[in-house]
Amino acid sequence: MLAKPRPLDRIADVDDGVAAKAAGFDALYGHLKPLEIIEHSVRELFHDEIAAVSSFGADSAVLLHMIAEIDRSLPVIFLDTGKHFEETLGYRDALVADFGLTNIQVIKPEEAALERIDPTGNLHQSSTDACCDVRKVEPLARGVAPFRAWLTGRKRFQASTRAALPVFEAVGARIRINPLAHWTTSDQADYMRAHVLRENPLVAYGYLSIGCFPCTQPVQPGEDARSGRWAGHAKTECGIHLSGLEKSLTDASL
Repeated sequence: MLAKPRPLDRIADVDDGVAAKAAGFDALYGHLKPLEIIEHSVRELFHDEIAAVSSFGADSAVLLHMIAEIDRSLPVIFLDTGKHFEETLGYRDALVADFGLTNIQVIKPEEAALERIDPTGNLHQSSTDACCDVRKVEPLARGVAPFRAWLTGRKRFQASTRAALPVFEAVGARIRINPLAHWTTSDQADYMRAHVLRENPLVAYGYLSIGCFPCTQPVQPGEDARSGRWAGHAKTECGIHLSGLEKSLTDASL
């Protein structure tokens, strides 16, 4: 049984701003264990207005396993960009079966947008940002629109851009929750072993962060886990974790 948290209404009374609420939640719950953060978020903070977003990538099994321990019916949003490795799609289906997840919501790019912006399917060769915008950022904005908050598996160790990652952060009018933010590679590996979790088959080939196949390469020794993403480009994030998502949510009046 989890300890009873302080009344959340007091945070809202002080400041109705979402950023203030996120900071308040971070102060109250950010130090807790990931499973406790997820349980508080799902059962107390956001009730039926929370989802999870998963890429079913290199280390997605941990967050999904924890979610299944709390609520197997929690919506899990998967962005089907049309450019995934076949191994990723197979891994998604395998983990869903392993954990008994019952509410996978597959979100795809809008066909009309693809026909207008990327009719040949080769937009990634000329503009990785534009490709991510149409295949990831806009679809995710639609995916999270019905919810007040969503869970991710992001961690500070994954890249320098995530070094100061909080557990609770504001994204426009919504809150993004990173319950594993403080975890290390050892924490991740220990949990995988302890619960005998299935690993994405691409990890064995050096893919430590897995996105779309045209823009993902194996990680070289000594490099951070995300160095294989958009190799040769200054780009380190697809945009779904940056301000572009907030702008997309706002533009869509969601």
